[in-house]
Amino acid sequence: MLYSDLTEVIGNTPMIELRRLNPNPAVRIFVKLEGFNPTGSLKDRIVKYMIERAEASGELTSDKILLEPTSGNTGISLGMFAKLKGYPLRVVMPDNVSTERRELLYAFDAEVILSPGSEGTNGAIRMAQEMLKDDDRYFMLDQYGNPNNVLAHYETTAGEILEDLKGTVNSIDLFVAGLGTGGTLMGAGQRLKETFPNMKITAVQPYPKGGLQGLRSLMDGYVPPIFDISRIDVNEVVKDEDAFRMVKQLAEVEGILGGISSGAVVYRVLKAAECMENGVIVTILPDGGWKYLSEQIWTDDARTVSERFTGPMW
Repeated sequence: MLYSDLTEVIGNTPMIELRRLNPNPAVRIFVKLEGFNPTGSLKDRIVKYMIERAEASGELTSDKILLEPTSGNTGISLGMFAKLKGYPLRVVMPDNVSTERRELLYAFDAEVILSPGSEGTNGAIRMAQEMLKDDDRYFMLDQYGNPNNVLAHYETTAGEILEDLKGTVNSIDLFVAGLGTGGTLMGAGQRLKETFPNMKITAVQPYPKGGLQGLRSLMDGYVPPIFDISRIDVNEVVKDEDAFRMVKQLAEVEGILGGISSGAVVYRVLKAAECMENGVIVTILPDGGWKYLSEQIWTDDARTVSERFTGPMW
């Protein structure tokens, strides 16, 4: 299929049924593979929405410098968009993110500003906010507070899920997603619940000070402005070691090379399936695992990998 622009490839990611790892034959598990987006994560969806709407409103103009705090995926997506649209980009990220994430940003000619890894993305957010106050050339999309983050998942992610499953299932009983910015849970969760009112929404978090890249624990003190906890039915936490072990199992059993947060959500999905009499579970695998190869997740045992992550990644 021919496209005139790389941004046209965003979305319409594949959805597959998880069969080999599924512990309960009476439950069907469907996973949406967001690693198939151009920069390898679901963040391409939200960056497209946030940039295009900021340009349309006149807030983002050609003289601005894009600035964004991120644990990696949003920054990488911004790197692609900044190059395509001609904006300079500065990204603030914790100094303990994977090597691949930094290298991808350098490949897009972004300026990477490192914040203390011990402070996770909370520290990156604080640093970026201070930079924004001091220089009016900066424009921050603010993925944690931008309603277009939610809208992207409401209109595209959930819309695709409904289309993907049309004629296959009559309802969705449980939607499971990791808690990062909260955009997936709020946007996709809301639209799916509008269609299936009895559906439950589960948010997956790491333990406080955990080392799961891309996920955050609300117990660490920062609640994204777009996130409304009252719309979540179940909050589940995942140990680092369990998430890393599941990342390996996804590759070994299902042939899916998913990222760290993918391991966390699938771990909770399988636990939920064990407890259900029957039903349908849908989840999102936020990114591909190739961005984490340097972490040796697939070669070392899960405990060793967990111990090697010395700082929080939320």
